[in-house]
Amino acid sequence: MIDYKLIAKTIKESKYAVAFTGAGISVESGVPPFRGPDGLWEKHGSQFAEISYFTRHPKESWQSLKKVFYEPIDNVKPNKAHIVLANLEKAGIMRSVITQNIDNLHQEAGSKIVYELHGTAKYAVCMKCQNKYKINKEILSMDPPVCEKCSSVLKPAFVFFGEQLPSYDFQNSIADADKSDLFIIIGTGGEVMPAAQIPHLAKRSGAKIIEINPEPSSFTNSIVDIYVKEKSGVAFGEIEKYLDI
Repeated sequence: MIDYKLIAKTIKESKYAVAFTGAGISVESGVPPFRGPDGLWEKHGSQFAEISYFTRHPKESWQSLKKVFYEPIDNVKPNKAHIVLANLEKAGIMRSVITQNIDNLHQEAGSKIVYELHGTAKYAVCMKCQNKYKINKEILSMDPPVCEKCSSVLKPAFVFFGEQLPSYDFQNSIADADKSDLFIIIGTGGEVMPAAQIPHLAKRSGAKIIEINPEPSSFTNSIVDIYVKEKSGVAFGEIEKYLDI
């Protein structure tokens, strides 16, 4: 039996709570996962998301990017887990969300301090002049999308295979993990490095670790203090009943 009242009490009493989210939190909003039997990489391969391939074949890469990243996540909405995390931030309890997701759902739910370890699908950046564009139907209608200033190819502003993580987000994630006294892992298997090292940093700094995941992860039996075997939307719906926020 999961003691959601105790979990809510633990969250409310924390001084520096940080959330760490992966694909699982967004699957409940209809965003397909990357890994696993029904994952995007299993269905489509991943070559088109490799920076070396994109540089050589931007047109072909963009055709796959549109089909895999932009068509499936059109009109998806934040779910209960995203919303409760945002409300916890408004209440001064949740200090930040560290996410591996690129779908912008935390921001849409109202979270202000979101560190996007793998960038975002919301924007595209010019490969030459670094001009930034919000991705819209006009950009997605180009084959491939190009910069209106210098006519160079645009690239989605998320991290491709072969690219470094964005320094600002990565460094701030590490800093918040070190400061945290409560670290909540949500919907991630802990397979992707270097992101997967961040919960371990929180544990080493003395944080209590709560994990909410339908299936155990690489963290469950190594660093987790409280494991909630449940979908994040369901779990946060229960936790919310005891939060008074």
